[in-house]
Amino acid sequence: MEYDIQQNKPGLLGAVTTLIGMLGLNILSVTGIGQSRRGLLLETLSEGKVKALLEALLAVDSIKVTAYRIPTLLDRIALRHGKRLDMAEINPPTYRFVREELGVLVDFLGDTLLEGGNRIIGIRGMPRVGKTEAAIAACVYANKRWILLSSTLIRQALRTELLLDESENSIFLIDGITSTTRGNDAHWSLLEKTLQMPTLKVIEHPDVFNRDGRLEVEFDFIIEIRHHEDDVICMEDIAMSFSAFDMS
Repeated sequence: MEYDIQQNKPGLLGAVTTLIGMLGLNILSVTGIGQSRRGLLLETLSEGKVKALLEALLAVDSIKVTAYRIPTLLDRIALRHGKRLDMAEINPPTYRFVREELGVLVDFLGDTLLEGGNRIIGIRGMPRVGKTEAAIAACVYANKRWILLSSTLIRQALRTELLLDESENSIFLIDGITSTTRGNDAHWSLLEKTLQMPTLKVIEHPDVFNRDGRLEVEFDFIIEIRHHEDDVICMEDIAMSFSAFDMS
C-alpha cells in the first residue's frame, strides 16, 4: 500500500495505521518514500478486509492512495530504501542510478539475479563509476557464482574457454570494451557459446558491444550508473579514446 499526503496533519500516520490495525491487518513495514509519500507492507489472509481497507482509505481526504497491490520487486526495493527507482519508459527498460545509490542498485540487481532465468542485463556508465563492483556485489548478495569472461577489474581478463563446472548455475560478466578491443576469435567464440546458455549474463558497455556487430544481443533491461544525475554517458568514441585497462 502506498499513499501521497494531501494534508499533512499531526497524527496522520497514526490514524492510518490504527485503521489498518482495527481491520486486523498486520503491518510488516512502514517507510517514507520521498518527501510526501508513505509505503506500507501489509499482511492478511482475508480478501474482504483488503477490500474494506481500500474503500475506507479512498474516503479519507488527507491522503491519496497511489498503490494497492501485491508487492513487486520494485515495491520491496522502494520500501527497503525509501526511494522509488528511476526507470525510463524506453525499450529495453532502463533503470537509472547515481553512484551514491550503489547500495540500492546492489539490492535491486541481486534480487533480480536471485530470480534466475535466461536474461541479458546491460550496465552503462562512464569509467570508474562502479559498474563491475556493483555487478560482483550483486552476485555475492544473491549467493551466485560469478565468472569474468572479460574485464579490467584485476589486470586484464580475456577468457577463451570454460572449465567443466563453470557452465552450471553461473553468472557471466562481460566487459563490452575489453572484448571488442582485445578479444580474439577464440574469445568471441566463447562469448557466442555463453550467450546461448540458459543463464544470466551481465554486459558492461552494452552500446559498444552491440556497435561492434559480431554478435547481436537483445537486452532484457539496462542499468545506467552516473556520478551525478546530470552526467552524460557518451560512448560514441569511447573505444578509440580509452585503453581497455582504464575502463574498470
